[in-house]
Amino acid sequence: MVDESSSSLTLSRKVGEFVRKEVADWDDEVMATARFKAFSGQRSDWEPKYAFWRDLILRVATHLRVFLFHPSEVKNVWFSRGGLSPLCLDHVLNEMYNAGDILRRGDLIDPTSARLSQVFRRVVHLVGLSRSVTQVDIVEDYLILMPLLKVKAAEVVKVISENHWTSACIITMRKFQDICGGSIEASAILSYLSGCRKMQYITTNKRQFMEGVKVSLSPKALSGITSLDYDVLHLISTAEKLQQQLDMINQHWDKSRELALASLKSGSKKAALKHARELKLFSASRERCSSLLNRVEEVLRVISDAESSKRVSEAIQIGARAIKENRISVEEVQLCLQELEESIDLQKQVENVIESTPLYSEIEDEDVEDEFKNLQLEVENDSSQVCISKVEMNSAGGESEEQKTAADSLGDALSNLSLVDGTSVDSVTLGSMDRTRNSLKDLQLESI
Repeated sequence: MVDESSSSLTLSRKVGEFVRKEVADWDDEVMATARFKAFSGQRSDWEPKYAFWRDLILRVATHLRVFLFHPSEVKNVWFSRGGLSPLCLDHVLNEMYNAGDILRRGDLIDPTSARLSQVFRRVVHLVGLSRSVTQVDIVEDYLILMPLLKVKAAEVVKVISENHWTSACIITMRKFQDICGGSIEASAILSYLSGCRKMQYITTNKRQFMEGVKVSLSPKALSGITSLDYDVLHLISTAEKLQQQLDMINQHWDKSRELALASLKSGSKKAALKHARELKLFSASRERCSSLLNRVEEVLRVISDAESSKRVSEAIQIGARAIKENRISVEEVQLCLQELEESIDLQKQVENVIESTPLYSEIEDEDVEDEFKNLQLEVENDSSQVCISKVEMNSAGGESEEQKTAADSLGDALSNLSLVDGTSVDSVTLGSMDRTRNSLKDLQLESI
């Protein structure tokens, strides 16, 4: 409750500063009293005041980058002045509703609802069976500013198109909500774009429920949902879940590495080996998860390439018709093709130079016992150099460069740490590998 009150005060101050810049006489007592009064008389009497509040609401909403709000927020937060709210705002909102500048959230058709429900609501709106809207109805529901909704919808489509170069694409509902800024905003944008036939809600129940949207990134309207779209949604949802799982594994790996490093510095060999086994387990799980993610992404690339090949074929046909209709000579076409081939050859040369760059080969695991002794030696060297560094810091006030090198070497050595202590190599290795296999079985992903 305290956080909400603090947020409202911050928003009120932010809006107040903006309004004072937009309206020079906002703090004038005489003008404020006249503006805050309720409308009375004929429409011609209060028309200028209505135009003032309508434009101010649009400007404030644009400044805040919001298109959806509750009427109480407008009255009690945006335009509250000394605890007083404009008495005419309910009338202003009702007039804006009648003019089509705003809609109630309940007026939008929910594309995620059942098909029969959508049809029924459309019939109700067409035949005018819905009840008349009063000022009471307006102030009780969330309101949507249509001009700003259109702008926000265009921004969302633009953001999506920046990561996709096809004429249409599919994204998960979670990602769509993140782009829109929340589930309520996403619902309004989905409803609007669905009405424009630029977006369509899609769900699949393969193993588990998955939902997303298909977006048209071209001026053309969506043609509909195909069976391939459901498969693509399933693959994209799986890829996102695998990425989330991979991020979680990386977090556990980093934490285990920090604990192992701390145990080695404190001289706790048993604890260090425990965390080292966890590191090995997380590394194996990470490799498996990465492999699965790469396979899913490869399938998505194949589908995308197939779609691009289809687009290229269509473009060639359009180009052939254009050549025929515009009577372009064969020599001009050949010249363009020659320039294109030269550009392709140049690109291949660049790719060959990049591919010729030698890659770092993977470092193989050494014997566990020797590796652990080397690690202990690194810790001892690190401890001794830390002591020397402290003496040098007291005398010269500078930092020892050898201390940095020892710390880096310690981190590199721990990254390659194996899972066996120095007591019995064969028995501990077999037992550790068995436990690792059992742990890997328990960590199999649900999405596989």
